[in-house]
Amino acid sequence: MPEVKQCSEIKLVGIRVLCPGDEYLKEIPKASRQLSERSDEIKNVVDQSLQHGAFVVDNSSDKEDGYWVCVEVSDYENIPADMVTLTIPPQRYAVLRHKGSNEKIREAYSELHQWIQQSGYKRLTDKWHLEVFHTWTDSQDIDVELMDTIG
Repeated sequence: MPEVKQCSEIKLVGIRVLCPGDEYLKEIPKASRQLSERSDEIKNVVDQSLQHGAFVVDNSSDKEDGYWVCVEVSDYENIPADMVTLTIPPQRYAVLRHKGSNEKIREAYSELHQWIQQSGYKRLTDKWHLEVFHTWTDSQDIDVELMDTIG
């Protein structure tokens, strides 16, 4: 069952994935593995057992295009040269936890979007949306919180 969460500012460090739309299902797991292998290079990680995905549904600029695979940090310090930082402002989210195949995420998002509409919230598609992965190494068995920004 979806729930509403208010989150304070979140600082992320990681890898930006930018590719044609049909390649994200292949490229995001690659970036995720690379980030896992290199997480010891990132300082001030809040929780090594989580990975964050960030994206803007209706991006208005090239700066917001793509998908960011990141870890949360308490402060930015000595960022590896080929990694990026991203600061997510305080926002409110409708959250649904999905466990299972990453191919079923679309269905979970449909359920979440329906719940948002039925509950009287509005999706803020021009804001940052998050996916917090608790397990991600097996694409057939992931555990992720889908966090859709709402107003």
